[in-house]
Amino acid sequence: MEIDVKKRFWEVDSLRGLAIITMITYHFLFDITFFGVYSFEVNSGFLWYFARATAFTFIFLMGVSLTLSNSRSMITGEYLEGGILKKYLKRGLKIFSLGLLITFATWIFIPQEFIIFGVLHFIGISIILAYPFIKRKYLNLILGISIILLGIYLGNFIFDFTWFMWLGFIPNNLQTVDYFPLIPWFGVVLLGLFFGGILYKNYQRQFNLPDLSSNYIIRGFSFLGRNSLTIYLIHQPILIILLYLLGVVNINYIF
Repeated sequence: MEIDVKKRFWEVDSLRGLAIITMITYHFLFDITFFGVYSFEVNSGFLWYFARATAFTFIFLMGVSLTLSNSRSMITGEYLEGGILKKYLKRGLKIFSLGLLITFATWIFIPQEFIIFGVLHFIGISIILAYPFIKRKYLNLILGISIILLGIYLGNFIFDFTWFMWLGFIPNNLQTVDYFPLIPWFGVVLLGLFFGGILYKNYQRQFNLPDLSSNYIIRGFSFLGRNSLTIYLIHQPILIILLYLLGVVNINYIF
């Protein structure tokens, strides 16, 4: 049976789209708190877990998507030509560069809490690091769980040095609005690689699922999921402008 490598799996796109919606929801509440409009407890309790669940979903699906990309390359022959490695390097460096732009922008506007190693930095590096792990199957499961547990353990300590904050060694003076170290979050990527390799082996769904791709709600979620990077880059400026237009944020506070 010929495999259509151009098809997309609606459940992956729509789940990513749902994660985008929950991300925007959390960031809206975070902005309201940050600008002093209303005080939500965004760094603990329900909203803290809400944000972590959103990040876990998005990063896990990134791992799944990498297995799908790898499967396509195997079918098309791109893998044999070294194209998949070049693709991962190019995409990883692109996203990491966008992360550096976010670092620069936040350093200008919120220098007291600017982003040093946020989600875009993490995703960019992880795409590159994931390449040698794609076919490791159960090793990914073991390493993924181990890295997550190690990250939880390291989260109980603070350190007097800053050079390894990107790895997960949290410095005692860290103040940033976005922080995604490789430990524990690369463990989530590895879990995505493991389950992606099992659930979508050879670019074919290995479980039964009704086709809901034509449902207008699913189509809306899928659209968001397919454009997640663009939405991530523009949603915060849009939220801040919206709050300004509503008269609840003083633009001088930002500048």
